[in-house]
Formats: sequence, structure tokens, C-alpha cells
Amino acid sequence: MYHRPAITMYLSLSICLSMVALCMAPSPTETRRHSAEQFEPIESISFENFDLDNYDPVVENYGESVDLNNYEDVYYAEPEPEIEVATLAPKHKKIKLSTTQKPKLTTLAPIATKPADSDIFGSLTEQGLPTCLVCVCLGTSVYCDDVDLTMLLSLPKETTYLYARFNKISHIQSKNFEGLGKLKYVDLSSNVISEIDDDAFYLLPSLQELILSENQLRHLPQLPSSLVTLNVQYNQLQSSGIRIESFKDLAHLQFLYLSNNKLDYVPVPLPGNLRSLHIQVY
Repeated sequence: MYHRPAITMYLSLSICLSMVALCMAPSPTETRRHSAEQFEPIESISFENFDLDNYDPVVENYGESVDLNNYEDVYYAEPEPEIEVATLAPKHKKIKLSTTQKPKLTTLAPIATKPADSDIFGSLTEQGLPTCLVCVCLGTSVYCDDVDLTMLLSLPKETTYLYARFNKISHIQSKNFEGLGKLKYVDLSSNVISEIDDDAFYLLPSLQELILSENQLRHLPQLPSSLVTLNVQYNQLQSSGIRIESFKDLAHLQFLYLSNNKLDYVPVPLPGNLRSLHIQVY
């Protein structure tokens, strides 16, 4: 059990300590003043040193503030002087040959101008080439269209179809078709043919179609009896240039084109198998 004087003394000491603490604590006014001083900026920014009224943000005035006349270009050096280059080759010297010294001449073997298989490729042209290298040979067909021929070249023996249009051929000779027993079709249109040997086509036993349109023919040669189609349109043919009864023996002739020539009359008699005759003039 506690004594009363001790309790009284303890209470008095507690009251004294509380009073001292209240006297030492800062007042609310001082606390607010210190908080304001803590967040107050140390120094305010002043724009008095900037002349904002005369400021021009446009880049064009940049040259006024920078003196370009005193600018020294340190990035580009002056061009180097050109250096003239001369050759050091020695001057040409004339070389004199003694009269006893003669140059050696070498002889070359002659170049073969005829292929081994000449019967396959046909005759050689003026350039030394086979016919099928100047023309186009596909199987038994020979295409010599528009190759500037002035004469008809000898053809391979197996030729069946011949196309030699749009050239400059003026004369058809008998030798052009020698030995071509399988030839069935000949187209020589759009040339300048004015002369044909009389037996050039007569000795072709298999010839069925002969096209000579758009040439300069005045006379018609003998024709083989195997002929089925004859086209001589747009020539200079006259009635006197066609033999009497020249079409009578053409028993297989079915299509005859004589239009746009200079005929005075129709050459009769005509074969009985004829199906189409063209003699109009446009």
C-alpha cells in the first residue's frame, strides 16, 4: 500500500513537466510562417534583359546579325592547279630494209565453198551460203519471202511448196526448177517478173497451183497439164501473149484468174472442168 506523501510528490512533478512542454512548443502562427518560407522561390525570373518588342523570329533576317563577308570557308580548299601530262613515248624511227631481205608470205588453204550435203541445203547463193540459210526451210516447204532476191535460187530436191513473194525477181529460167518432181505449189507474186522461159513450168509433173499475180508479164509460158489453179492477175498480159487453145489441154484446171490485165477477148476454148473464171477489170 502506497504512502500519501509519495503520490502527492509524483503528481506535482508530472504537472511541472507538462507546463514546461507547453511553454517550449511553437505557436500555430509561427508554424504557418515557416511553411510559407519553405516553398517561397529563392529568386524570381526577370525578363527585363530581353528586348521582346524588337525580336524577329524570321530566318530571313539571319544575314543581318551574321557578317557573311568575314566568313571564311574552312571546309573547301582551293582547286588544285591542273597538271599537264605529256607522253614519254619515243619518236618513230624509220626502219630500212635491205634490198636482199624480203618479207615472208604465208599461203592459206582455200575455204570450202560447197557443203558436203549440197543436195539437202540446195545451191549456194552469191554470198557463199546455202539456199536454206538465206531462206527458211521447214520440212519440204521453202519460204523466201521479202529477202531481196533478184534471181530464183536452186531449191532442195525434196521441195514441195515454194513461197518467194515480195522480192525483185525479174526472170524465171528453166534451170530454176530442174529435177523438182515433187513441187506442187509455187507463189511468185509481188515481184517484177517480165520474162519466163517457155518450159520453166512445163516440165513439173506435180505442179497444181501457180501464182504469178502482181508482176509485169506480157506473155504466158507453157503450162503443165496437172495445173489446178492459175493466178496471173495484175500483170500486163495481152490476148496475143496467150497461145491459141493454151487452156484446152489443162484437163484439171478449175480456177483461172485473169483480171486486171490488157486482154482484148477471152482465150477460148476453156477446159470443161473449169469452175471459176475471173476476167474483170477494176
